[in-house]
Amino acid sequence: MMPPRRRWLLHAGALGLGATLPRAALAAPGFAVPDPSYRLRFPRDHGSHPGFRIEWWYVTGWLERPATGPIGFQITFFRARPELPFDNPSRFHPRHIIIAHAAVSDPALGRLRHAQRAARAVFDLAGAAEDDTRVWLGNWQLQREGQAYRAAIADAALALELELQPTQPVLLQGREGYSRKGVDAGAASHYYSQPQLQASGRCRAGGRDEAVTGRAWLDHEWSSAYLPRGARGWDWVGLNFDDGSALMAFRMRGQSDDAVLWAAGTWRDARGNSVALDAQSIRFIPLRHWQSPRTAVRFPVEFRLVAGALEVELQPLMDDQESDSRATTGAIYWEGAMTVLREGRRVGRGYLELTGYGETLRI
Repeated sequence: MMPPRRRWLLHAGALGLGATLPRAALAAPGFAVPDPSYRLRFPRDHGSHPGFRIEWWYVTGWLERPATGPIGFQITFFRARPELPFDNPSRFHPRHIIIAHAAVSDPALGRLRHAQRAARAVFDLAGAAEDDTRVWLGNWQLQREGQAYRAAIADAALALELELQPTQPVLLQGREGYSRKGVDAGAASHYYSQPQLQASGRCRAGGRDEAVTGRAWLDHEWSSAYLPRGARGWDWVGLNFDDGSALMAFRMRGQSDDAVLWAAGTWRDARGNSVALDAQSIRFIPLRHWQSPRTAVRFPVEFRLVAGALEVELQPLMDDQESDSRATTGAIYWEGAMTVLREGRRVGRGYLELTGYGETLRI
């Protein structure tokens, strides 16, 4: 059997990426750079930003099934701009690549149901609108209609049809939506979140087609430099608390897992007041690890998280929430549904993403 990495390189070459997919930590010439003086404008900034190297719309959440209990879900659309001449007039020229991932964390199965796709943004097969959120890859799509988002994923492994209704204003990350990722000025992104989305719709997985309701979180982020110099990967959480508050926190890790290069976050309390958190305010303390039986990568899957005055424990819905996306992005990562506990009592739910544990992350 062909090694997975080799299969990815051939697949990427077929898409027009080859070795030109963005890999450097800092921005390359010809790409837009996040501007700390820029102020996000909506609905325009719900849409795509084609001058930047990479962009993603990332939805995670918990869904309740009346008969079979809770599940986690993840839907992500990436737009990547290859390092190729942008002014090539050919309609076949891959100015952008659209990549999509979807997963359901189902305790009844004990591991993820996962699906992934990638295509050139040509001939309307895939694309991302600039005026508002509308990103698609074949019949997979995420689109904003009015104030709500509609997501549709259809694959042999799983299908999701969800409406995501905001219950709170947009949460700007960093300084007015300018989020630093390291000491280098170029290591930054424009970034906002929509916590506490009210989710409803249908989920088909494992032969069951069920109505679902729940809570979700949406991140929209664009950049030309997604890792600081020397970083191996990141840990990230988006947490919806039961009282309506919300927390985003991340840390950029160096070549050893306990080497923190940068950390930041944002806390919004139940009354809607927000505060930015700096590196000294955030600590991810691993409590337990799990090793994948497929890739042998060892992930921390349970944490004590300190974010300012808040201290909570994060426990996974299940240990095996590993995503193998070597067929599209080339990465192996852990992305899972987490219960938030304070003094042993549930106070919220959310998602944890862990990258760079097997090898240095290369998107």
